[in-house]
Amino acid sequence: MEGRTKGDGRPIHRILIPFPLGLLATSFFFDIAWLLFGRPQLSNVSWWMILAGVVTALVAAMFCVMDYRTIPAGTQAKKIGKLHAGGNLVVIGLFAASWILRRDDPSHPEIVAIILSGCAITLAVVTGWLGSRLIERSDDRLPQDRNSADSRAAAV
Repeated sequence: MEGRTKGDGRPIHRILIPFPLGLLATSFFFDIAWLLFGRPQLSNVSWWMILAGVVTALVAAMFCVMDYRTIPAGTQAKKIGKLHAGGNLVVIGLFAASWILRRDDPSHPEIVAIILSGCAITLAVVTGWLGSRLIERSDDRLPQDRNSADSRAAAV
């Protein structure tokens, strides 16, 4: 799937995705650290990371929708894209619920909030894999960058 939304010749969705993935995954590790060490600063950082991760995920999702609309109907890529996008909406929803549960006292989250984050991370691994399948499919059809190391090695 080759998306129409581009920045510097690359699909914007692919450029934005590392932000929510990194923020949301790291928030879960801060939660684990809070459980181990009990320092309220750790769970406060997690709360802010979840907020930033959900916001950046929603921005990335806008570009995902634009790219999804370019996939031809009835194709395997359309089916994968639907699972990828739908799963990621569930991930965003789980993290948003986790954030809401922490809102009253971010420094001492309920265990349910941390479990929701853990479930979201697990699902994000699956949806990320689905997204990588879409990238592999589109990269197989893209012309190679003449300046890339792979292109220079293939020319030798």
